[in-house]
Amino acid sequence: MSITLQQLAQELGAELRGEPAQLIHKVTTLDKAGPGDVAFLTDGKYQHLLKDTRASAVILREADSQACPVACLVMSDPYLGFALAAQALDTTPAPALDIHPSAVVAADAALGDGVAIGANAVIESGAVLEEGVIIGPGCFVGKNTRLGARTRLWANVTIYHGVTMGTDCLVQSGAVIGSDGFGYANNKGEWIKIPQLGGVVIGNRVEIGACTTIDRGALDDTRIADNVIIDNQCQIAHNVDIGYGTAMAGGTVMAGSLKVGKYCIIGGASVFNGHMEICDGVTITGMAMVMRPITEPGIYSSGIPLQPNKEWRKTAARVMRIDDMHKRLSQLEKKLNNND
Repeated sequence: MSITLQQLAQELGAELRGEPAQLIHKVTTLDKAGPGDVAFLTDGKYQHLLKDTRASAVILREADSQACPVACLVMSDPYLGFALAAQALDTTPAPALDIHPSAVVAADAALGDGVAIGANAVIESGAVLEEGVIIGPGCFVGKNTRLGARTRLWANVTIYHGVTMGTDCLVQSGAVIGSDGFGYANNKGEWIKIPQLGGVVIGNRVEIGACTTIDRGALDDTRIADNVIIDNQCQIAHNVDIGYGTAMAGGTVMAGSLKVGKYCIIGGASVFNGHMEICDGVTITGMAMVMRPITEPGIYSSGIPLQPNKEWRKTAARVMRIDDMHKRLSQLEKKLNNND
């Protein structure tokens, strides 16, 4: 794939300073770039790499343009420029082309124009695949599930019955959507399963990482709003509701009936209690344990940062004595107050 600098500048909405007809083949870093590459500079501390770059062009800010010895694509947000350039030069193959002879498609499944289904995929009765949907090899799409236009599933994705997914979504390999939530009653030590009768409703432009699981609702639906991005190996339990534009890093676990607001940023390996609400605009740093509702936007953290083992052992020993220390401090305060 190749594109001229003029075309690339139009894709990025950038100001071009250089030869418009120069062909660009790929995007890479300043120190690895060669002829035909476009590089990017997002942090001024790496400006020293400009003088030696062999790139044909660099995406950068106005403040860095004077130090650039090659063609420039000037814009206020070079990192956004990098993302758009990567899209323009993307060579990722489609998960499937056409409908493979080994695919099993129910007679009453509805397929829109341009649908592609890979080898050994199964599309069950009542499923609706809208225009341009691509289903990778080995996928399963359950009964009465609906996938919006141009949504793509990579290999071995499982989507249970009664799931609704919007347009332009991307689901990575191994993800499971619509599996049963963890619902049981206990009868004198015996677990009695509660059938999970809700579904999963996923909005438009949602991306779901590899081996992530999104459980169906117990009675109502589990809901993921538009423009949400979910990393690999996350667990989203039944009846969770995630708001517009929220981003979730890998290994995050959410318990049932949690409600997360809009534009939240959730660090990897975080754990959320269920049946509570996180307001809009919250950032949770990695490995946080969120046990209570959050009602004010801001940055929240928990956990103990890494220490050398010898120091950590001392810290742990002191933590185990906190209750005793609290009692002694309370007694001391009481004595001081009595002396007053």
